[in-house]
Amino acid sequence: MCFKSQKHCNRKAIKRGVGLLSALLLTTAARLFSQNMTAQQSTKTITIDARAPRIQVSPTMWGIFFEDINFAADGGIYAELIKNRSFEFDDPFMGWRRLEQKNSPIKVDFNGKLLITSRGTSQPHTGNHRYAHIDLSGYFGLENEGFRAMGFKSGEPYRFTAAFRLKKGTSLAIQLAVVNDSGIVQFKTPYKPLAATDTWTTFEEVFTATSTINKGKLLILFKGSGALDADMLSLFPVHTWKNRPGGLRKDLVQKLYDLHPGFIRFPGGCIVEGRTLVNRYQWKNTVGPVAERTTIANRWQTEFKAPRNAPDYYQSYGLGFYEYFLLAEDLHAAPLPILNCGMACQYNSGEVAADLEPYIQDALDLIEFANGDTSTPYGHLRAKMGHPKPFHLKYLGIGNEQWESQYFDRYKIFESRLKLAHPEIQLVSGSGPYNSGKWFDDAWSTLRKLHPSLIDEHYYAPPEWFLDQAGRYDDYDRKGPKVFAGEYAAHGKSGKAPESANSFYSALTEAAFMTGLERNADVVRMSSYAPLLANVNAWQWRPDLIWFDNLHSIATPNYYVQQIFSLSKGTEVLATTSAKAPLKGQDSLYASTTLDSTTGKIYIKLVNVSNSSRALTFRIKGLTTHSKSSSILGKWTLFTADSPQAYNSLQQPGLVRPVYLNFGQSNLMKRKQSQKDKNKPEQFLGYPLPLINNIGDDLQLKVTTPAGAVSVFELSLNPQKAIHRHINNTRQRHN
Repeated sequence: MCFKSQKHCNRKAIKRGVGLLSALLLTTAARLFSQNMTAQQSTKTITIDARAPRIQVSPTMWGIFFEDINFAADGGIYAELIKNRSFEFDDPFMGWRRLEQKNSPIKVDFNGKLLITSRGTSQPHTGNHRYAHIDLSGYFGLENEGFRAMGFKSGEPYRFTAAFRLKKGTSLAIQLAVVNDSGIVQFKTPYKPLAATDTWTTFEEVFTATSTINKGKLLILFKGSGALDADMLSLFPVHTWKNRPGGLRKDLVQKLYDLHPGFIRFPGGCIVEGRTLVNRYQWKNTVGPVAERTTIANRWQTEFKAPRNAPDYYQSYGLGFYEYFLLAEDLHAAPLPILNCGMACQYNSGEVAADLEPYIQDALDLIEFANGDTSTPYGHLRAKMGHPKPFHLKYLGIGNEQWESQYFDRYKIFESRLKLAHPEIQLVSGSGPYNSGKWFDDAWSTLRKLHPSLIDEHYYAPPEWFLDQAGRYDDYDRKGPKVFAGEYAAHGKSGKAPESANSFYSALTEAAFMTGLERNADVVRMSSYAPLLANVNAWQWRPDLIWFDNLHSIATPNYYVQQIFSLSKGTEVLATTSAKAPLKGQDSLYASTTLDSTTGKIYIKLVNVSNSSRALTFRIKGLTTHSKSSSILGKWTLFTADSPQAYNSLQQPGLVRPVYLNFGQSNLMKRKQSQKDKNKPEQFLGYPLPLINNIGDDLQLKVTTPAGAVSVFELSLNPQKAIHRHINNTRQRHN
């Protein structure tokens, strides 16, 4: 995600397009979802030819792009509940409040003072310069507001940790309490004594929430007499993803896992560049002990006007490159890190580095951190952090959405150095912030003469653009660099609710576009929607794939489209045509087909953006006589909605979601004994199930697709007998 100010880039095109699109949605798109349930009289025949030359689908075809925007990291997937835990924000007391008699829900005699103290750059806290010094005689209390408050679930355990230093002879005890949004104490721990050792000591307390609170705050109370130093005051759910202490938020990672991504790009786009080079993302500051990592201001603090600005938006780097690599491993996804190329954001300072050597060395060291033997310095650091085995890095991005000679000149230097040192690493370059125009054309013209493995293209545009661009890659050079469709989202009509920007109509048009990506899998090797995550109470940019608050998260219609395609990826593309032409909008239909050669499953994707249901016949050629329709089982993934502007919200998380319908001869026999199909929701009973039969050696599939729907017809065949394999069958191969 690269920020385009309100005067620049696709934002202007989006606004123009939204104005035109609004009228369209009130007429054409509204009719699209009318209750016209009668299919057109003529039945269209679509041919799927398993005998034609096939192209391979990359395992990385459908992936995810993570950027720390919309409080996606701190306040999001990184499960820390305390904001500014080590007092490292520019305002070191931001997020904190000192308790006094007049503002405390716990009525005690407060008597103490607090000073934020800087330790400078002395070891061992190389990136943690401040701590709190507290003197008290009686009681002293602090309140932390969290990231737009804190969420607690009844019955769930939470772990508080902190680093304290007390002088010997000091006698102090600590109590934790949680208040709701009215400031009323909901539960608290008993006082527990602190050890006085003159050295930094880790304190830990695990407590269980006795009530559910969506917007709570944490109180930390001390009683006794003396002085203490406090640092790294931290609170995490015990049940994080894989129950890792100090880990990631379980429900959000589960949603990423359920996407079955082929790759994860991190740590983002614009935050890699930074407003200036000083506040760029530097991966070396994000590894090693968490307490020693360097907190910096997130560049999305001020890019948007109020109320979308976020002066409290920082990066603690508790979620750093080690955690990103670990997440990729957990998701069974290829890691794709993006590094700064010696350029700050060209829409901000436009600052460039005169000396590229530190930036190139960062790239070389990152490869060593990910893949190096434990005898190497950074391989040893990885092992010390808990992962002796390499992370198997194969891809590395150089720069983000930069353009013109200042970028190309720097990329050339990176490429020459990295290709020489690590020819096994595939480099990803970029085509700039636009999906067309001079900068885009110049990028392709220049980069085609170099040797990037992939060129990253981005498109944020009105939904109609995605319908028009389903054939975008049909004429791309098959011998040139491959395409990484790295950031895309349909920006259409939206309401006041943040989630409303993720309408079903936008998802429908993205699905149509994605059939074109899949059909051209020999050119497009990676693709990802963007942005990924958004805190409903702290967002800067929309639409987004997943929305969340302190306790809940929802999958958007766009999420389900990504998931549908990922779960039906296949390994090879089968030619799918109507009247000998790819189906990319004719009669408002879009289609692509893949085969999984290991399981024998065929996935037929069909997108109907018309205002009526359609009766269609798929004729599948190239199957042997062993493919008897009576032995084939099918699953219909059907995704539609009652309105083009329907969306999922935190209040109605399941309003728009796919349904899964089984079909095939064995299922038909069962249905004869029951008038109601328990697997088929009531609203879809008006649509007949697909029918499979044989026409000679061909397989025929008859379907009726509703108006405004994404469908996947999955056919389970015998992998050893069903697919007719010719020894001399020509297949397009890829590097």
